[in-house]
Amino acid sequence: MNIPDIVEQKLLQAMVQAGIPEHLPARVVASSKPEFGDFQANGIMAAGKQLGQNPRELANAVISYLDLTGIAEQVEVAGPGFINIHLADAFLSHTANQLYTQDRTSGGRSPDTLDSLQTIVVDYSSPNLAKEMHVGHLRSTIIGDAMARILEYLGHKVIRQNHMGDWGTQFGMLIAELEEQVGEGEQPELALKDLESFYQKAKSHFDQDADFADKARNYVVRLQSGDAHCLALWQRFIDISIAHSEAIYQQLGVTLQAGDIHPESAYNDDLETIVSKLDDQGLATEDQGAVVVFLEELADKKGKPSPVIVRKSDGGYLYATTDLAALAYRSRELKADRIIYFIDARQSLHMKQVFTLARKAGLVADTISLEHMAFGTMMGADGKPFKTRSGGTVKLEDLLTEAVERAGALIKEKNPELKPGERVEVARKVGIGAVKYADLSKTRTNDYQFDWDSMLSFDGNTAPYLQYAYTRIRSIFRRAEATGFISPDIGKAAISISEASEKNLLMLLLKFDQTVIQVAEDGFTHSLCAYLYDLASAFMTFYEHCPILKDEVDAATRTSRLQLCELSADTLKKGLELLGIETMEQM
Repeated sequence: MNIPDIVEQKLLQAMVQAGIPEHLPARVVASSKPEFGDFQANGIMAAGKQLGQNPRELANAVISYLDLTGIAEQVEVAGPGFINIHLADAFLSHTANQLYTQDRTSGGRSPDTLDSLQTIVVDYSSPNLAKEMHVGHLRSTIIGDAMARILEYLGHKVIRQNHMGDWGTQFGMLIAELEEQVGEGEQPELALKDLESFYQKAKSHFDQDADFADKARNYVVRLQSGDAHCLALWQRFIDISIAHSEAIYQQLGVTLQAGDIHPESAYNDDLETIVSKLDDQGLATEDQGAVVVFLEELADKKGKPSPVIVRKSDGGYLYATTDLAALAYRSRELKADRIIYFIDARQSLHMKQVFTLARKAGLVADTISLEHMAFGTMMGADGKPFKTRSGGTVKLEDLLTEAVERAGALIKEKNPELKPGERVEVARKVGIGAVKYADLSKTRTNDYQFDWDSMLSFDGNTAPYLQYAYTRIRSIFRRAEATGFISPDIGKAAISISEASEKNLLMLLLKFDQTVIQVAEDGFTHSLCAYLYDLASAFMTFYEHCPILKDEVDAATRTSRLQLCELSADTLKKGLELLGIETMEQM
């Protein structure tokens, strides 16, 4: 139930009755201080100014028509024309009971708040299969996966697209190297066990052996021409490389599957068609042997149009051409209403060019929303892009392994009585969750500093803190069962809201839908993280001020508060689940 929407609709009706044009907003927001009520309407002052009327007098006129019977216990005009609204405890209790009986496991809590359900393509992760996944792939993978989960939870049809880089000139070198190693008796799986080492060996071979370099260049031509031998070698390389990526996805706990892979090679047959279409429409021109589109829409400060090369002078194609083909496919075949790309901010110009050209050429329908949800760079403690101590690229597998090991040592220190098997599982959830949450809790468009100590801390806005908050709530139920305090009426008895900390907790619980919907629109997952942290903090305050399992607490109050505990636990768990973070019953 979205209380602000209910209040706003009532206010808008009263505003029209008071003579305010219906297009003027009520501007209902949560009050900044308890003495100002629960909600405040700020739109009357702007309306008064536009109508040439005294805002305070106009606000009093609006209140005379405002009917919040059963919703608010007090409505008052404050200051120059604010309307303060104090919700009734009985209404909040009724709302709490409605919330408790809703399905809180899937499908979104309030699908009626959505204008319509859409088919949404989410393009994320997209590693280059020539190398192992490294920290540079982390942000796209984590943020994109959280967004896909959130959109599905709200009922949208989500089509994940893993646009893997599996095509290009480097593959001639790589399949030539694989052929030689297999020819020497090496098994393909063993040769490609360490993709990074394999790539470096192939590159060194290419640079130092002229005959091998010629062979590699020849293999590129043969591969792109559909040569069966080269394609077979390429396929073996791709299959093993994908298996490496899928192992990382499983370790990281993301929802990408093999069926979500639609790599660069999938569009190979469409590239010439794209170039021909651009040429037929008069959009493309030849420039020094290359085929180029000059976009006036993206001209620089000097008025020079932005060039987009769609075919090189040697006949090869670029990322722009492949991305145009991907957009056409997603529009035509996948019937997308919205296409979201999670690619780092350094590709912003490229994405603007592709979006502009795709629309200009009619490759996507005008009704489709094209969105580049850019993100910043993961930085090390020195403020520079995150690297190993030797200055090399940090493999994602190594990072995740270290996260679990560090979490294991921390869990053993905090809870030495936890059984070894349980500690292993808890360490996995805490370690992986800490890495993901440290990213998701930062503003997406900013760079952020990677710091082991802060991300694994049990204090502050971290995954371990929220996971621990969840386990603390679950422990209340274990103690309640052990002491016989679980009532058979739980789930049936009314939730009663009377204490300030109960009310504050409920008001936050009611904001879950609103928060999730906002993240679905703007892709800023830190908003959901901040909400969950506020919720956990509000629960701790509630728990401190509202006794639950003490002998002097009457049965009805205890049952009511246990139901608030259950709502809080379910909401924390669901929120973390949408972020791709697991919870546990004990830690």
